[in-house]
Amino acid sequence: MTDQTRPTFRAALSNRTMQMTLGAFALIAAAAGTAFATQAPASVNGADKAAIEKIVHDYILEHPEIIPQAVERLQAKRLSGTIGENRSAIQTPYAGAWEGAANADVTVVEFFDYACGYCRASLPDLAKLVGSDAKVKVVYRELPILSEESGSAAKVSLLAAERNQYMVYHKALYGAGRVTRDTILAAAAKAGISKADAEAAIASSKYDAEIQSNIALAQKLQASGTPTFVIGDQVLNGAVGFDALQAGVASARGK
Repeated sequence: MTDQTRPTFRAALSNRTMQMTLGAFALIAAAAGTAFATQAPASVNGADKAAIEKIVHDYILEHPEIIPQAVERLQAKRLSGTIGENRSAIQTPYAGAWEGAANADVTVVEFFDYACGYCRASLPDLAKLVGSDAKVKVVYRELPILSEESGSAAKVSLLAAERNQYMVYHKALYGAGRVTRDTILAAAAKAGISKADAEAAIASSKYDAEIQSNIALAQKLQASGTPTFVIGDQVLNGAVGFDALQAGVASARGK
């Protein structure tokens, strides 16, 4: 990812979120003013409909807290639809970029950046989830938006996925601290990847399409940054912790 792509990604997410919020607000405001009237029996006359609309109008003014609640519910519904439309692209890992159960009944997807401290903090939560639930798969999707080194790390990560050494590299790089060219090469070496192969991956454009695809998916899902988790029909933003991840799995499994 280039220096120009990173701010463009953030701006796109911000603009899309604003458009969704304003659009949802407009729909709710319009629906609230006419809901009773449009669903009322045909026998209700115009005066009664006007009275009902005024009751709804006054109620909203007296209880404005229902507006953000309604917007949140509408956005959740729209996100659920987006996930459904893109489920295969979201849940299908790149080569071996996953861990857990091969025949899982619930798939947890993490969009992450190797330079993200919150993603590093989520690593033990995901390990605990996989270790405690034999029917969960975790799919990792590179979203290198924080630094130039993030992009280099992501490319070598995808190479490691092709060689079935993904989790070795993944854990080694997170365990190395700050992402630099040296820590990337050291993590690659632990995964059995030579310095020459790692440097070739960094210089190559082979993995650009996968990374751009992940960025496009993240924008569709209104990801606010990294990490972003997709579980069932839900999107969870940030380092939400083990309990929230486990609850998300239980909810997806229940549906």
